[in-house]
Amino acid sequence: MAVTALYFSDRDGQDMALKNPDKMLFTTKAEADARDKMLELSEEIMVFLQARVENLPDEMAEQCALAIAQERDLFQKALKKPELLNEKAE
Repeated sequence: MAVTALYFSDRDGQDMALKNPDKMLFTTKAEADARDKMLELSEEIMVFLQARVENLPDEMAEQCALAIAQERDLFQKALKKPELLNEKAE
């Protein structure tokens, strides 16, 4: 019988990772580390949004921050070419 190592982000937690294995369980440590880094960025963006946008509900701030963090590379490119943000939507 073979043994397969699976990794998850500490920020997700084991229970959450097991409930959502397609998104939160990884076969390499590098993938889990990348998810952890993305979640860390999301947390910081959420704090930033809550400080800058008055009356922003926590859930909305969390959803917005996660979307921005997941598309980090797109946002970095959009700083030079803003129209890139909406090319996917068209």
